[in-house]
Amino acid sequence: MARRSPLPAAIWALGFTSLFMDVSSEMIHALLPLYITGTLGAGVAALGLIEGIAEATALIVKLFSGVISDITGKRKALALLGYGMAALTKPLFPLADGLNLIITARFLDRIGKGIRGAPRDALVADLVKPARRGEAYGLRQALDTVGAFIGPAIAILVLLVATDNIRLVFWIACIPALLAVATLFLFVPERDAPQGEQKHFPISKAAMVELPPAFWLALAVSAALSFARVSDAFLVLRVAGLGLPLALTPLVLIAMNLIYSGLSYPAGLLADRVSKQRLLALGTLALALSALVLGIAPSLLYGALGLVLWGLHLALTQGLLATLIADATPAPLRGTGFGLFNLASGIAMLAGNALSGLLWDASGPKAAFAMTAIGALLTLAILPLLKPRLV
Repeated sequence: MARRSPLPAAIWALGFTSLFMDVSSEMIHALLPLYITGTLGAGVAALGLIEGIAEATALIVKLFSGVISDITGKRKALALLGYGMAALTKPLFPLADGLNLIITARFLDRIGKGIRGAPRDALVADLVKPARRGEAYGLRQALDTVGAFIGPAIAILVLLVATDNIRLVFWIACIPALLAVATLFLFVPERDAPQGEQKHFPISKAAMVELPPAFWLALAVSAALSFARVSDAFLVLRVAGLGLPLALTPLVLIAMNLIYSGLSYPAGLLADRVSKQRLLALGTLALALSALVLGIAPSLLYGALGLVLWGLHLALTQGLLATLIADATPAPLRGTGFGLFNLASGIAMLAGNALSGLLWDASGPKAAFAMTAIGALLTLAILPLLKPRLV
């Protein structure tokens, strides 16, 4: 393989911005499901609805931030606003003494995520050549996911030292959130989005006609996978239910995200060189197998295997879908394209998480993960029919 020049420093800075924010977020999210269902006494259906609304809010807001970034050309400014808003909401979690403030904090935190998401993803595509987009998205995703297992690891250490003091974990999580904002502000330059070829207002019928079939395919596949894939909160509850002690509960996200992080960059490199359709099919199959294993898991060993397969699925699909969107979307509509991509995923995620929570409460975790497996297999079954449109 020929030696490649380094990716732009701004791509690395965006990756470390994601890393720091994920350290903060995952320190909280690793313990929030047990706090909601245990300390506050809410049911799993309530957890599913909270998680679905929170994540869907983030993805839906991305539509509007993506459109604004296309109109103004200022992607960094919007990303900075989103990261700043998320950092400001972190203290609400340790201050909360009831479900209402937790819901408010989660909702506002996800709005911040939504504001930053599409402009940041579009900025990655603006900063690198098409032939290296898979690598760039893979690197950013890998660094993001490094934060997703460092955060739970710090949470474990704090819980062990401070005797299960969850609020202390939440307070410490405020520090990396501030580091994320500082990294973005200091080390990522503002780069105007491409404006010269824009013919229509970004969110209009005329603009939608300019989006090619390959874009709508990636949109549909992402929505199908988002409906099938439950949030991390369900993974935490499932493995904790197999006998994992409270202080070690963050190991669930550490194990899954180690695989996710370690394979995201190699998967991005592969996406620039081999069939994207085959990689997407492999990642979808990994999700189906993971759900089957987690659904029938009789012990922690099987739970760990399910987490490994879940991480493999994320590594093979998340950066790849972003690459497909970047490749298929005309440059002046790139922010809007990522916004639509995440809007579809958000609606599907809201429906999927709410349904999974109801199934869990009614019939247990087997039913919830069976839905995930069936959804992944149905997505896998239609991929060969769509192959000619995948590039």
